[in-house]
Amino acid sequence: MKGKSVYKIPNGKLIKINLEYDDETNKIINICINGDFFAYPEEAIEIIEKELIHTNLIKEELEDKISFIIENKNFEFIGLNPEGLVKGIMMCIK
Repeated sequence: MKGKSVYKIPNGKLIKINLEYDDETNKIINICINGDFFAYPEEAIEIIEKELIHTNLIKEELEDKISFIIENKNFEFIGLNPEGLVKGIMMCIK
């Protein structure tokens, strides 16, 4: 299945997410994240998108994985946080 969301993070920026997922296994097949936030390094979002493929669409699991990636790779964001990103992802599910 496919889903889209546009979400304004409280005290943050607008994010747009296009999500393709398997509704039987509840896993991410493909994800595209963009918006008016800033990421350092520039490829941080691409790396997160790749790392999220095959991840279960479970709020806690997504939060843990995204937080781990950001901390492990020392990514920095302005206007985006793991909780807001997860909320945007979960809004894509039908």
